[in-house]
Order: sequence, then C-alpha cells, then structure tokens
Amino acid sequence: MHRPKRDRGISRRSWLLAGLTAPLFRVWAGDDLNPRFDGDTLRVAPPKIHFLTGTPLARLKDGAAVAYVAELDLLDEGRVSVRQEKARFVVSYALWEETFSVTELGKASRTADGLSMAAAEAWCFESLTLNTVGLATDRYFWLRFDMRTGGPRDLEGDSVTGISIKDLIDLLGRRNQTETHWGPLETRVRLADLPRARGRGSRG
Repeated sequence: MHRPKRDRGISRRSWLLAGLTAPLFRVWAGDDLNPRFDGDTLRVAPPKIHFLTGTPLARLKDGAAVAYVAELDLLDEGRVSVRQEKARFVVSYALWEETFSVTELGKASRTADGLSMAAAEAWCFESLTLNTVGLATDRYFWLRFDMRTGGPRDLEGDSVTGISIKDLIDLLGRRNQTETHWGPLETRVRLADLPRARGRGSRG
C-alpha cells in the first residue's frame, strides 16, 4: 500500500530525533558521581572524570603547576542549595620520576608527593567532602559536582608552608590560561540509600 507523503515525513523526523537524543542519553547515563557515605561525610569518585589529561597535563609536563577548583553542592528538590563545599588544589609534576605532587589549599593545607596519575586524582576526590549532619536521610536531593582549572585569582589569601603566594603564582604562570571544565554533573540521591564505608555509621 502506498504511504502518503505526510506519513513518510513524520517517520523521517522521528528517526532524526531518535538519532539526536540517543547520544545525549548515553552522555547523561555515563555521568555517574559514585556518591558514598563515610560517617556523616558525603564523598564522590566520578569514574569518568580524568582531569590530569589534555592541556593541563601538557602544562604540567612543561614544568608549570596547575591549580584546580572543585565544588560539591547538595540541592533540595526545588534546586535550592542546602550544603556546599569547595576545594582547591595545586598539582605539579616531577619529570624524571614521572610522579605528581598535590597540595590542598585552605586553612589546613596538606601535600601528597610521589603519586601516580590515578592516585593523584583519587587523592583530590577524597579531599572533596560534604558534611551532611542534620540533613534528613529519607529525603531526595540533587548532588552536583563541578571542577575547573584555576588561576592566580583563585589563590588569593592562601599560603602553603614553605611556599609564598608569589611563589605559587610564579609556578602557575602569570599569563591568563584558558580554563578547562569538567561538569557540572548531577545525580539524584537519597542519603539513606547511599553506600557507607564498612564498619562506619552515622555519627549524628
């Protein structure tokens, strides 16, 4: 039976829309933040995020340090932020040893040396935590993760033992660098459903 032109047109449009939406679904489905509980502390370990690659890695291997700014945000169902935490890191690379050094900035700065690429990324994710004390564990929230490379402006007011802010800026390079972004990635969570570290429970 001959199909009217109008029906054939609808069919072609349907196939076109299916081809456009399928890749988008695969992208969102892969944005797993892998959230988990450690006591009352919420952590993430996104398996698809690798930030020691591309342009930042090239800068590291060229002798520069690279700053990173990571943010974890917990929003209610109305998309209003209820908890937020930001962490800043400075990463450097030892060319001869082929290892990374990571310094977390803040009131209690700390450094880890001699790390592999995977270990350096994991160290940063482990350092980005969100306190959930006082939050209802049976409610649903939106967990949002965002990360980008930073610059001198992100280090204002910081200092690390043995390194002045001027030294940090010199390590990063004074030229403006194009920012690289990872995210934002989001997932809907209920705190009571999240896996907890073995042998640990809520301290609240």
